[in-house]
Amino acid sequence: EDEQIVAEIMGRRFFPDLITHKTWEGFHFAGHEIRITEATDCYGAVVWPSALVLCYFLETNSKQYNLVDKNVIEIGAGTGLVSIVASLLGAFVTATDLPELLGNLQHNVLQNTKQKCKHQPCVKELSWGIDLEKNFPRSSCDFDYIMAADVVYHHPFLDELLLTFDHLCKNDTVILWAMKFRLEKENQFVDRFQTLFDLEMISNFPSLNIALYKAMRKGRMKA
Repeated sequence: EDEQIVAEIMGRRFFPDLITHKTWEGFHFAGHEIRITEATDCYGAVVWPSALVLCYFLETNSKQYNLVDKNVIEIGAGTGLVSIVASLLGAFVTATDLPELLGNLQHNVLQNTKQKCKHQPCVKELSWGIDLEKNFPRSSCDFDYIMAADVVYHHPFLDELLLTFDHLCKNDTVILWAMKFRLEKENQFVDRFQTLFDLEMISNFPSLNIALYKAMRKGRMKA
């Protein structure tokens, strides 16, 4: 079953017939052909398998997780694929990442959502743990969903990442987080995450070493 679903997920990706001066990949999600421009010299500007897993989940579970008119923020949006799919599914999306990634992110989001979405998504800078109250005041953070794909890897900002999740998450916010398990340091983040949030694995793909989690603030999952 794992291999069949993974084959279906990876089958959503296609590549250009002709090589051009720009590196791009294509994807089929939410009834649309999505073209993503990548930057091979930047770690955050390529599409990683966790993003495909999350996009596939959003599309195939659109009744249970109905995104129409929902307020969604993606952290570590990278190329913007997850934000684009969420927008095509009817959400009002804020796609965020580091300042050096915003140009490519904005290009992808605009190219794939203009005149195709109920709500035009916006792109904003978000450096984890920095100026959170200034740029995203708690009083105005009213997100139905926080989405994240492959934000936990070997980087020195895991404390800041956890702080960012905590800052953006209200009592009723649902976190959908796809994670590829790599090294023990990153895996320990899950334990620290669970000091603040209840965590439920909702999909698991052993062949990709990727798990998809749903999380909410402590005590809110059953409520």
